[in-house]
Amino acid sequence: MLIHSASELLTITGGPQRGKDLGNLGVICDGAVLIRDGIITAVGTSSELRASYPEEDSLDASGRVVMPGFVDPHTHLIWAGDRAAEFDLRLQGKTYLEILEAGGGIISTVRATRQASIEQLESETRQRLRRMFAYGTTTAEAKSGYGLQIETELRMLKALLNLGKEGPLELAVTFLGAHAIPPEYTGRADEYTRVICEEMLPAVRQWWFENAAGVGLPFVDVFCEAGAFSLVQTRRILETARGMGFPLKIHADEFENLGGASLAVELGATSADHLVKASFEDIAALGGSKTVAVALPCTPFGLAEPFYTPAQAILDDGGLLALATDLNPGTAWCESMQFAVALACRYMRLSPAQAIAAATINAAAAIGRANQIGSIEPGKQADLLLLSVDTYRHLGYRFGANLVEKIIKKGQVYTPDCL
Repeated sequence: MLIHSASELLTITGGPQRGKDLGNLGVICDGAVLIRDGIITAVGTSSELRASYPEEDSLDASGRVVMPGFVDPHTHLIWAGDRAAEFDLRLQGKTYLEILEAGGGIISTVRATRQASIEQLESETRQRLRRMFAYGTTTAEAKSGYGLQIETELRMLKALLNLGKEGPLELAVTFLGAHAIPPEYTGRADEYTRVICEEMLPAVRQWWFENAAGVGLPFVDVFCEAGAFSLVQTRRILETARGMGFPLKIHADEFENLGGASLAVELGATSADHLVKASFEDIAALGGSKTVAVALPCTPFGLAEPFYTPAQAILDDGGLLALATDLNPGTAWCESMQFAVALACRYMRLSPAQAIAAATINAAAAIGRANQIGSIEPGKQADLLLLSVDTYRHLGYRFGANLVEKIIKKGQVYTPDCL
């Protein structure tokens, strides 16, 4: 298939974009892209490619932007139930940590998820996946973490593998057994840390080899935060996981600065996420590393908090900045990367071009897939979007509506209304 006559073709070539280089979209006006067998084969102007491939089946993109599919590198996609009542509590002035300490927050979702069958988990999650895909997310990271016991965590991982096989949205799976201290371990965080290291991680590794042959090990993530896991506990979990061959991620410095971002850099984590309260030292460490700083603007927005990831400081220090939704039932039930882009422009002062690059090629780097997806260049997977607008600047400028007209996943064309 030859997609031609795009008003703007955003190629975003050259790999992940550091610091002030963020925002190089590689725009080709009147652009075209050739797809064969689900892979991008050629990119150029419409006159060049139509002359070279005159017999190719074509898709006319006149008046439309063509860009890479969004990559959402941080989601808590799978859970049961909802926490709508907590929204009322937050409006009454209760903080996230106060709700968590009172048995709400993550723990309330843990209770519902432990009781859910795999069929229920898959059914509820499938609807969220369809909405994500309709809004242009073609690949997403998805965490377990609402089980906090090995039986439920493995059930969540199995459901994610099943949903990933269904497609069309592709999943990168993360084990987040260290999401919170489960109620049965209240006051015994060190003991639960030991259970994760000595029992859960070996069990996940063995289960993965038996059930996901040919697929690399999932990421291991830890919520390093006051009220969750200390820096010492986080180090123990991540070092144990690294020793078993797991790639690493970390929730760091969302509410308090514990130094999690610097730990992520030290241990070679693929990404450090949230970073709202990251220190100057943490930001400098990220700037000199390959660890991607993932900003989650939907979360402070969902919490009505005034502070967002310090994107400009990260860029000033040469860091790799990505965007994600943080889709979850408590603080950011948002399936739209378009909305994350709009928030990043307003509250993190990114330009639309910077936000788009952060939501595509840099987001792909945050899940270790920048060599496969996130840009439009020969040899990469054909994951593209056709927008119903003629310039990329409408992303960020507009919000609340869906600007995606067509989604192309591995060369297959979908429309939002068919999902």
